Amino acid sequence: MNPSKTELIIVLDRSGSMGVIKKDMEGGLKSFIEKQKTLPGECLVSVYQFDDRYETVFETRPIKDVGDIPLEPRGWTALHDAMGKTINAVGARLAKTPEADRPTLVMVMTITDGAENASKEFTAATIKELVERQTKVYKWDFTFLGANQDAVLTAQSLGISGAKSMTYNATAGGSRNLFASVSN
Repeated sequence: MNPSKTELIIVLDRSGSMGVIKKDMEGGLKSFIEKQKTLPGECLVSVYQFDDRYETVFETRPIKDVGDIPLEPRGWTALHDAMGKTINAVGARLAKTPEADRPTLVMVMTITDGAENASKEFTAATIKELVERQTKVYKWDFTFLGANQDAVLTAQSLGISGAKSMTYNATAGGSRNLFASVSN
Protein backbone atom coordinates (compact mmCIF):
# COMPACT_ATOMS: atom_id res chain seq x y z
CA MET A 1 0.00 0.00 0.00
CA ASN A 2 1.05 3.55 -0.67
CA PRO A 3 1.27 5.25 2.77
CA SER A 4 0.90 8.74 1.28
CA LYS A 5 -2.21 7.92 -0.77
CA THR A 6 -5.82 8.36 0.36
CA GLU A 7 -9.01 7.80 -1.57
CA LEU A 8 -12.05 9.84 -0.61
CA ILE A 9 -15.31 8.34 -1.83
CA ILE A 10 -18.43 10.51 -1.69
CA VAL A 11 -21.84 8.84 -2.00
CA LEU A 12 -24.16 11.81 -2.51
CA ASP A 13 -27.95 11.80 -2.32
CA ARG A 14 -29.56 13.73 -5.16
CA SER A 15 -33.16 12.77 -4.42
CA GLY A 16 -35.87 15.38 -4.95
CA SER A 17 -35.86 16.56 -1.34
CA MET A 18 -32.24 17.72 -1.74
CA GLY A 19 -33.58 20.55 -3.93
CA VAL A 20 -34.17 22.64 -0.80
CA ILE A 21 -30.45 22.65 0.02
CA LYS A 22 -28.98 22.18 -3.48
CA LYS A 23 -26.89 25.38 -3.58
CA ASP A 24 -25.77 25.02 0.03
CA MET A 25 -24.77 21.37 -0.47
CA GLU A 26 -22.80 22.27 -3.61
CA GLY A 27 -21.08 25.14 -1.79
CA GLY A 28 -20.38 23.00 1.26
CA LEU A 29 -18.84 20.25 -0.86
CA LYS A 30 -16.70 22.81 -2.69
CA SER A 31 -15.47 24.30 0.58
CA PHE A 32 -14.77 20.82 1.99
CA ILE A 33 -12.75 19.80 -1.09
CA GLU A 34 -10.78 23.08 -1.03
CA LYS A 35 -9.79 22.47 2.61
CA GLN A 36 -8.77 18.90 1.81
CA LYS A 37 -6.52 20.13 -1.00
CA THR A 38 -4.29 21.81 1.59
CA LEU A 39 -3.45 18.52 3.35
CA PRO A 40 -0.20 16.68 2.61
CA GLY A 41 -0.09 13.48 0.60
CA GLU A 42 -1.89 12.27 -2.47
CA CYS A 43 -5.68 12.16 -2.38
CA LEU A 44 -7.92 10.73 -5.07
CA VAL A 45 -11.62 11.55 -5.08
CA SER A 46 -14.50 9.48 -6.43
CA VAL A 47 -18.08 10.76 -6.45
CA TYR A 48 -21.24 8.71 -6.90
CA GLN A 49 -24.73 10.25 -6.88
CA PHE A 50 -28.00 8.51 -6.31
CA ASP A 51 -31.72 8.88 -6.17
CA ASP A 52 -33.70 5.91 -7.45
CA ARG A 53 -30.97 5.78 -10.12
CA TYR A 54 -27.23 5.48 -9.51
CA GLU A 55 -24.50 7.36 -11.36
CA THR A 56 -20.72 7.54 -11.28
CA VAL A 57 -19.86 11.24 -11.50
CA PHE A 58 -16.10 10.59 -11.62
CA GLU A 59 -13.56 8.17 -10.15
CA THR A 60 -10.03 8.47 -8.81
CA ARG A 61 -9.60 12.11 -9.78
CA PRO A 62 -6.63 13.80 -8.09
CA ILE A 63 -8.09 16.18 -5.53
CA LYS A 64 -6.21 19.11 -7.08
CA ASP A 65 -8.33 18.55 -10.22
CA VAL A 66 -11.69 18.42 -8.43
CA GLY A 67 -13.86 21.47 -8.99
CA ASP A 68 -17.56 21.94 -8.45
CA ILE A 69 -19.68 18.86 -7.82
CA PRO A 70 -23.07 19.66 -9.35
CA LEU A 71 -26.20 18.29 -7.72
CA GLU A 72 -29.38 17.76 -9.75
CA PRO A 73 -32.14 16.72 -7.32
CA ARG A 74 -34.80 14.29 -8.56
CA GLY A 75 -36.37 10.95 -7.68
CA TRP A 76 -36.52 8.84 -4.53
CA THR A 77 -33.86 7.69 -2.04
CA ALA A 78 -32.27 4.32 -2.88
CA LEU A 79 -29.64 4.65 -0.15
CA HIS A 80 -28.91 0.94 0.31
CA ASP A 81 -28.49 0.33 -3.42
CA ALA A 82 -26.12 3.30 -3.73
CA MET A 83 -23.98 2.20 -0.81
CA GLY A 84 -23.87 -1.43 -1.97
CA LYS A 85 -23.02 -0.57 -5.57
CA THR A 86 -20.31 1.84 -4.45
CA ILE A 87 -18.68 -0.56 -1.98
CA ASN A 88 -18.69 -3.38 -4.52
CA ALA A 89 -17.39 -1.23 -7.41
CA VAL A 90 -14.61 0.40 -5.40
CA GLY A 91 -13.64 -2.93 -3.83
CA ALA A 92 -13.42 -4.59 -7.26
CA ARG A 93 -11.40 -1.69 -8.67
CA LEU A 94 -8.96 -1.73 -5.74
CA ALA A 95 -8.59 -5.52 -5.97
CA LYS A 96 -7.31 -5.02 -9.54
CA THR A 97 -4.90 -2.26 -8.46
CA PRO A 98 -1.30 -3.33 -7.77
CA GLU A 99 -0.69 -3.49 -4.02
CA ALA A 100 1.96 -0.73 -4.13
CA ASP A 101 -0.54 1.66 -5.78
CA ARG A 102 -3.46 1.07 -3.39
CA PRO A 103 -4.35 3.84 -0.95
CA THR A 104 -3.55 3.20 2.69
CA LEU A 105 -6.75 4.97 3.68
CA VAL A 106 -10.11 4.61 1.94
CA MET A 107 -12.70 7.02 3.33
CA VAL A 108 -16.34 6.56 2.34
CA MET A 109 -18.60 9.52 3.13
CA THR A 110 -22.32 9.02 2.57
CA ILE A 111 -24.47 12.17 2.55
CA THR A 112 -28.26 11.98 2.53
CA ASP A 113 -31.21 14.04 3.63
CA GLY A 114 -33.77 11.30 3.92
CA ALA A 115 -34.54 7.75 4.81
CA GLU A 116 -34.22 4.79 2.47
CA ASN A 117 -37.35 4.39 0.35
CA ALA A 118 -36.45 2.96 -3.05
CA SER A 119 -33.72 0.27 -2.97
CA LYS A 120 -34.33 -2.93 -4.89
CA GLU A 121 -30.98 -4.76 -4.78
CA PHE A 122 -29.59 -4.28 -1.26
CA THR A 123 -31.05 -4.39 2.25
CA ALA A 124 -29.80 -2.68 5.41
CA ALA A 125 -28.56 -6.08 6.64
CA THR A 126 -26.55 -6.62 3.44
CA ILE A 127 -25.03 -3.14 3.68
CA LYS A 128 -24.12 -3.77 7.31
CA GLU A 129 -22.26 -6.95 6.29
CA LEU A 130 -20.42 -5.12 3.48
CA VAL A 131 -19.45 -2.17 5.69
CA GLU A 132 -18.28 -4.40 8.53
CA ARG A 133 -16.17 -6.53 6.16
CA GLN A 134 -14.53 -3.51 4.51
CA THR A 135 -13.90 -1.92 7.92
CA LYS A 136 -12.44 -5.02 9.58
CA VAL A 137 -10.57 -6.61 6.68
CA TYR A 138 -9.48 -3.61 4.60
CA LYS A 139 -9.60 -0.85 7.26
CA TRP A 140 -11.93 1.40 5.25
CA ASP A 141 -13.27 4.39 7.17
CA PHE A 142 -17.02 5.03 6.80
CA THR A 143 -18.82 8.27 7.70
CA PHE A 144 -22.59 8.78 7.54
CA LEU A 145 -24.09 12.28 7.35
CA GLY A 146 -27.88 12.37 7.45
CA ALA A 147 -30.68 14.91 7.79
CA ASN A 148 -34.33 14.32 8.65
CA GLN A 149 -33.47 11.17 10.61
CA ASP A 150 -31.40 10.00 13.57
CA ALA A 151 -28.14 9.62 11.65
CA VAL A 152 -26.44 7.80 14.52
CA LEU A 153 -29.09 5.06 14.62
CA THR A 154 -29.23 4.83 10.83
CA ALA A 155 -25.43 4.59 10.63
CA GLN A 156 -25.29 1.90 13.28
CA SER A 157 -27.96 -0.13 11.46
CA LEU A 158 -25.64 -0.01 8.42
CA GLY A 159 -22.52 -1.09 10.34
CA ILE A 160 -21.05 2.41 10.68
CA SER A 161 -19.89 3.61 14.09
CA GLY A 162 -22.17 6.16 15.73
CA ALA A 163 -19.03 8.21 16.40
CA LYS A 164 -18.56 8.45 12.61
CA SER A 165 -22.02 9.82 11.94
CA MET A 166 -23.70 13.18 12.20
CA THR A 167 -27.24 14.46 11.94
CA TYR A 168 -27.50 17.81 10.19
CA ASN A 169 -30.35 20.21 9.51
CA ALA A 170 -31.47 20.31 5.89
CA THR A 171 -31.10 24.09 5.81
CA ALA A 172 -28.49 26.53 4.50
CA GLY A 173 -26.93 26.89 7.95
CA GLY A 174 -27.12 23.17 8.60
CA SER A 175 -25.27 22.37 5.39
CA ARG A 176 -22.53 24.92 6.15
CA ASN A 177 -22.11 23.57 9.68
CA LEU A 178 -22.02 20.01 8.37
CA PHE A 179 -19.02 20.57 6.13
CA ALA A 180 -17.23 22.75 8.66
CA SER A 181 -17.49 19.89 11.17
CA VAL A 182 -16.46 17.23 8.67
CA SER A 183 -13.44 19.27 7.56
CA ASN A 184 -12.27 19.56 11.16
